[in-house]
Parts: sequence; structure tokens; C-alpha cells
Amino acid sequence: MKKLVSFVFSAALFCTISVGSVFAETPLSAAVNEGLGSPYKWAGTTTNGFDCSGFTSWVFDKLGVDLPHSSKGQAQLGTTVEKNDLRPGDLVFFNTDGKGISHVGVYVGDGKFYHSATNEGVVITKMTDSYYAKRYVTARRILSDDQYGQVMTDAK
Repeated sequence: MKKLVSFVFSAALFCTISVGSVFAETPLSAAVNEGLGSPYKWAGTTTNGFDCSGFTSWVFDKLGVDLPHSSKGQAQLGTTVEKNDLRPGDLVFFNTDGKGISHVGVYVGDGKFYHSATNEGVVITKMTDSYYAKRYVTARRILSDDQYGQVMTDAK
């Protein structure tokens, strides 16, 4: 009985801490979450349908940053970031067509990125997903440290 009470207390404490952090919305999390579930649409740039670079352009527009509507164009911006140094807001790029950079998503932390996948629309995927892990090319940091601080501050 003592173990059960201890377990329940620990679980409740964990849930309280987890729930508190889940609901602390930032401008970045608000932007990516607003697009979550939108369908895929080639050349799409709205919640009615996004392609991958249309989604990342739309997210960054909400953060006050203008990006081109092309994964290759976006890969030319900012600075290169090592995979183990990713922070929320970094763009992650993949070679999905065998011809170089052809897909982009927004890294959101905890080893995950949001992106508009052809057959799924805007979804959250783990960087370790077998399909994307072997197609990963590079990451770019678009947000300056000041911009990063602004988009990661809890929205009021």
C-alpha cells in the first residue's frame, strides 16, 4: 500500500510538472500548433493546405521573418547548425527526392520537428524516424539570439 501511495504521488507530481510545461505557449509553439493538422497541398501557403516550405514560410511570417517559398532557398539562409546543437525554431532539411534538399521542417525541441508531409499534411515527426533520419541533410538557424528570446517567451 505504501508503494502504491508513493507511486500515485510521484505520478501526480510528474503530471503537474508536465502539464504546466505543455500549456506554456510561446509565439513559436502557437504558430506551429496553429498549422498542425492542416492538409498537404502542393504550393500551398495557408491552413487550407501547405507544402513543406509553404508551412515553414507561414510559421516564420507569424514570427516576423520573411522566408522564400522553396526548401532550397530557405537552406541558403541563416547559419549552419550541427544536428546535436538544434534548438526550437531551427529549420531542418532533408533529401526526399534523391536530388538534394527537397523537404524542410521546423525543429521544435525534444528531437521533433513539424512539417507538411505529402501524404499526411502538417504533422510532428521525430528526427529519429527511419525515413527522415536517413534523408537528413542539414539544419539552418534563421532566428538571431534576440529573435529566439522573443519567440520562446511565454505568450501572455
